Amino acid sequence: MHVTILGCGYVGCALAERLVGAGHDVLGVRRSALDTVRETGAEARAADVTDADELASLPDTDAVVFAASSGGRGADAAREVYVGGLEATVEAYAGRAEKLVYTSSTGVYGDHGGDWVDEDTDIEPTTEKTAVLAEAERTALEDGADAGFDATVVRFAGLYGPERYRLARYVEGPVTEGYLNMLHREDAAGITAFALERDEDLWLAVDDEPVSKWAFADWLAAECDEPRPEKRTVEERLEAGDLSEAAERRLRTSKRCSNAKLRDAGYEFAYPTFREGYRAAVDAW
Repeated sequence: MHVTILGCGYVGCALAERLVGAGHDVLGVRRSALDTVRETGAEARAADVTDADELASLPDTDAVVFAASSGGRGADAAREVYVGGLEATVEAYAGRAEKLVYTSSTGVYGDHGGDWVDEDTDIEPTTEKTAVLAEAERTALEDGADAGFDATVVRFAGLYGPERYRLARYVEGPVTEGYLNMLHREDAAGITAFALERDEDLWLAVDDEPVSKWAFADWLAAECDEPRPEKRTVEERLEAGDLSEAAERRLRTSKRCSNAKLRDAGYEFAYPTFREGYRAAVDAW
């Protein structure tokens, strides 16, 4: 299978390495730093993923993975990258690829009061940016299907792994209450590869154990032989008055994400919980 990864960055490069190792032909596309892609064994090309003409100049492929990032910027930038990029992708690859996978976020679920959510749960975005992500999902699934793609959305929980461990933040504190839904980079790549081989429109990509932030922080502190960090409630954090409106909405958002569909389908996690996933960071502390 030939796979083109648009936005071949943090997860995209891990996916490229995995696919190349499995014998697939892979083209990684990003604006710059192409050597990072080549180090995975994939072919690398520079292109703007929001430009349909540039994408149309790339080779035909069997599958397209849209894994671009807006780099933590606001809703306008997110709309340009995610919605604009997917519109460009659908236009450029219609008739030239069969499969389309878009890597989205569990942020689209919004607040569910700490209850469990899965692929059948209605989404309720609470910020402008997560509303954009929901719009991008519709673009991938609906516009993609109209253009003849077998389209799939993979919703990633909070990504972590090499260069993205947040160990100091939780060990040093203070830590505000809430749930963490996490996914190691290697499993993000593994689940995306898993989705490429299956005819499903939606996967919720999260590890086995959503965990209380306070419990996570205490586990890290114990493993690192550090004192337990200071804790605070959501209301105590809000009283500081230094958060933006969007940050306040994110802080009030609480849910636990289920991977039952993935597990039932046979996916095996490299890092089933934070305990395995954070071991390298703890050992390096």
